[in-house]
Amino acid sequence: MEFKGSPRLLIVSDLDHTMVEHGDHDNKSLLRFGALWQSEFNHDSLLVYSTGRSPKMFADLRREVPLLTAGIAILSCGTEIFYGDTMTKDHGWIDIISKGWNRAAVEEVAEEMNLKYQCDSEQRPHKVSFHVRKEESVHTMPTLLAKLLEKGLDIKLIYSGGLDLDVLPRAAGKGQALRYLLQKLKAEGRVPQQTLVCGDSGNDQELFSVDNVCGVIVANAKDELLQWHADQVGDKSHIFVATENCAAGIIEAMKHFGLEPNVSPRDRTVPLSVHDKLVPKADAGAAAREVVEYLLLTEQWLRGDISASEEVFRRLKFGLAKDSSRVCAWGTIDSPHKEIENLQAQYGSQRGKVFHMWADRVRSMKLSDDSWLVRFDKWERSDAGLTCVLTSAVLQSNVEFPNGLCWKLIHETWLKGYEGSAPVRK
Repeated sequence: MEFKGSPRLLIVSDLDHTMVEHGDHDNKSLLRFGALWQSEFNHDSLLVYSTGRSPKMFADLRREVPLLTAGIAILSCGTEIFYGDTMTKDHGWIDIISKGWNRAAVEEVAEEMNLKYQCDSEQRPHKVSFHVRKEESVHTMPTLLAKLLEKGLDIKLIYSGGLDLDVLPRAAGKGQALRYLLQKLKAEGRVPQQTLVCGDSGNDQELFSVDNVCGVIVANAKDELLQWHADQVGDKSHIFVATENCAAGIIEAMKHFGLEPNVSPRDRTVPLSVHDKLVPKADAGAAAREVVEYLLLTEQWLRGDISASEEVFRRLKFGLAKDSSRVCAWGTIDSPHKEIENLQAQYGSQRGKVFHMWADRVRSMKLSDDSWLVRFDKWERSDAGLTCVLTSAVLQSNVEFPNGLCWKLIHETWLKGYEGSAPVRK
């Protein structure tokens, strides 16, 4: 969800092996970051993905892992920029990078050199991508560059991961795309207060060279990026080399640079109880925290990750207004209190199974002095598959409740293609 004001924090992150840890099959670090972002930053900050993936491969990844919806997606190694939930393409950026670019000429040289193309989905209008082994890159890259320059092309080569070679317009790339976005934000009077860039490989180098940013190289970074960092002279205090992998390293960097809050709700050893009041008065941030914490507590209860104490269960029950109601995704109207009572007997029912719940696109609007309308996507991954409920809720102010809010009305609709199983009728 794109924040429309001046971002308190702008995070620009690569995806594969930076935000997403493919070896973490439980997606622990990604879920940690997601809970932190949605609860503390989404309402006044901006998340940007900057990846070598094409639009198709980006969409594939979103179906595979619990990846938040970003305000902006920089795809295909900085050659394509998309905005918001609808992925609206920035054609002005295309006009800029098209100067001096001739894709047909690049393909002609590639055929002459017998280069091995990457899959069709990764060949884009302003990016031609190959697989070149590390030992071959030493002579292949200089030869390719020389031949392309002879044809009068204004291009550059990006090599990453010891295998992926991309040919781009010189005006393109992750760093240039970020500079372009920062210029647009400045022109709109929306200069970010702080910017954090995150990467793990050679195609992320440009991000760290953008002015007035701090950056994190995650612990699992490729040798090429670590060597680049080692070769840099002068002050490098704006670049932090994390000791943790991927999204966990991003959270570590937030702590290092003092970007607060930086403790994920998933890192709390004790869940928020009915006695904890984080804010004296409800606001957009409190509404987001309540959504994230409530879903997380439900997940932890079903997984048996927390104690089955009366105090913990009271937190689930206590968050509901006495006269609250719910229109469930299947169109029936019921009482959230009844659902919570049924939940009590399901403690630990998902223990040892694939099961996670998380919120995405949390956004809130003040309805009156004491009520908020909150919209969010409630995702659930289990052994049965992936489901998503588009949820609208009215939260009422009450200083006696955790986060200063209680749930008054809940309305749910299935996201097409992610419907759950029909309820069992008695």
